[in-house]
Amino acid sequence: MGYPVIKEGMARILVLDGHTVNPGDNDWQPLQELGDLVVYERTEPDLVVERARGADIVITNKTRLGRDELSHLPGLRGICVFATGFDVVNATLARELGIPVCNVPEYSTPSVVEHTFALLFALARRVELHSELVSRGEWSRSADFSFWRTPQHELSGRTLGVVGYGSIGRRVAAAALAFGLRVLATRSRRNPPDPGVEVVELDAIFERSDVVSLHCPLTPETSGLVRSERLEKMKASAFLINTSRGGLVRETDLADALARRVIAGAALDVLSTEPPPFDHPLLSAPNLIVTPHLAWSSLASRRRLLATTADNVRAILAGAPIHVVNV
Repeated sequence: MGYPVIKEGMARILVLDGHTVNPGDNDWQPLQELGDLVVYERTEPDLVVERARGADIVITNKTRLGRDELSHLPGLRGICVFATGFDVVNATLARELGIPVCNVPEYSTPSVVEHTFALLFALARRVELHSELVSRGEWSRSADFSFWRTPQHELSGRTLGVVGYGSIGRRVAAAALAFGLRVLATRSRRNPPDPGVEVVELDAIFERSDVVSLHCPLTPETSGLVRSERLEKMKASAFLINTSRGGLVRETDLADALARRVIAGAALDVLSTEPPPFDHPLLSAPNLIVTPHLAWSSLASRRRLLATTADNVRAILAGAPIHVVNV
């Protein structure tokens, strides 16, 4: 497929929702150098077409570009997603319209791997709880030199199951091996298992693991893969971690499993609706840690994201787009 060439500096570039990528500590200069850049912190759905009309390239993070929006943007030359996942864009329709959709692969891998283990350590040791207890004077009132209010789980020798052995899952597996865990992983068409990683079927991950960590994309096949029947297969002492996509988990099933102590705990950085409603079933579940989708958000990660997006825009302008997900 051939794409038009647009002279750098003449392009109209629109960012629909730039706040999370640059809340004030990042720099738009890599994009500003490429054309007339307009950045909105956020865009409500009913304003997408009005704001994007006339743009050559639209950049989105979580603002949806579906059939209705794309059908009203006839001059659009390219779409860039401030993310690796691109489910906010109707990529199939964009392909039919001759519009490349470009993502940013692997920019957040180090940050997400680190946050995965931050969540795991939080479940295993409850460091912040015990620090708070010390601040309340509980240690000062203690009759002993040491105390703990939750079990202190040693991870070495236990088994971590990785669901999704892509770039992040593979790095999580390597870190787990360094901490002395045994590692199981689902089969990957792209990455053969590294030494020390045992490939098993998905149900075996849930049956055998002390920790199940999700790192697969959200697709029709993976939607709701964590559901009651798989949670029931897990050890009563096991933990579930999700730093991938909220839709991988049937959240009412997980809330029920935690309430019935089917598993020992869970830690999530993502939910199916973000931000969640106040009555979300998981917000009151026991033995659960939830962080607000921030695993990706280190400044180093966001700088890589912005730099690669600028590369994507430059390539679209040159008529040779890269990182195209809808070829």
